[in-house]
Amino acid sequence: MGITYKDSGVDIGKIKRSQNSIGALISSTHKLQKKLKTMTGFGHYAGIIEMPNGKLLATHTDGVGTKVIIAQMMKKLDTIGIDCIAMNVNDIICTGATPISFVDYIAANKNDENKFRQIVKGLVVGAKKALVPIVGGETAILPDLISGKNFSFDLAGTVVGMLDKQDLILGDMISSDDIIIGVKSSGLHSNGYSLARKALLSKYSIREKIKGIGILGDALLEPTEIYVKPVLEIIKECDIHGLAHITGGSFTKLLRLKKTGYVIDNLPEPPPIFQLIENQDVEKKEMYKTFNMGIGFCLIASEDEEEIINEVFKKYGFHSRQIGRITEKKGVYIDTMRIA
Repeated sequence: MGITYKDSGVDIGKIKRSQNSIGALISSTHKLQKKLKTMTGFGHYAGIIEMPNGKLLATHTDGVGTKVIIAQMMKKLDTIGIDCIAMNVNDIICTGATPISFVDYIAANKNDENKFRQIVKGLVVGAKKALVPIVGGETAILPDLISGKNFSFDLAGTVVGMLDKQDLILGDMISSDDIIIGVKSSGLHSNGYSLARKALLSKYSIREKIKGIGILGDALLEPTEIYVKPVLEIIKECDIHGLAHITGGSFTKLLRLKKTGYVIDNLPEPPPIFQLIENQDVEKKEMYKTFNMGIGFCLIASEDEEEIINEVFKKYGFHSRQIGRITEKKGVYIDTMRIA
């Protein structure tokens, strides 16, 4: 066995069990608002509430994980906010919702005006890319909770989206003759950093220049792509059956949409940063269960929608291609290797 995500302190199996336990508690609150209907509240990419006017309100919250450690090590805080926006808006569009507002939460061990400004600069850049207004937030100074002599912080946010009921996409319309279209990622995005740091930083310096990659820290800080504009345009023009943001858990995320079979057998060659991690004694199956491997977003539709989907992504500067298909054989397969 090579290095695993579990070795780095992240046990996906135990986390899922904790989530299921929490989900059972959360569901007890779903009927507290008598005039509203909770349509989805756990397990998908966003919670969905049906409003009295028939509109649907979607809500999602997320952070950037231990990527903040890389930002602190590199003393570069002006892009991590892009990741925070991306992790939220890319998830909420998986339901068909348009992001309409965002709030952030920055927790730090000490007050540092300049560093807060750098973090918020990234949030603003990401918000403009996603066309979502930042309407508020919270800055918490927690010296007894967040340790470190130097400035240390965590960053998270919450996004609200809106859509019409007939435009809701949850994956239930996925059929066995659909194809999977994958959209290129910009790198690791904001997931798997505990494993990436364990694999890489025991051998390489964060500022080391590596052939084919450049400065390691810069490669690890490459901001998460924001897919909002092309995806929302595609939803209007095409009949989309499922949308998946490929984040923690990688392609196993597809099972959030529908418990069916997903065969991914036409992936592009993984970018060099993923190959570097794998070369540090991380098994291929672990890689495809943890990292996006160069594909940051997936769309599932009938084959006759493929051309227009690819055209829209190309218009916005993204590369997309068919990477797989739906099958009746349940599970997620990378070629013939089952990962879930």
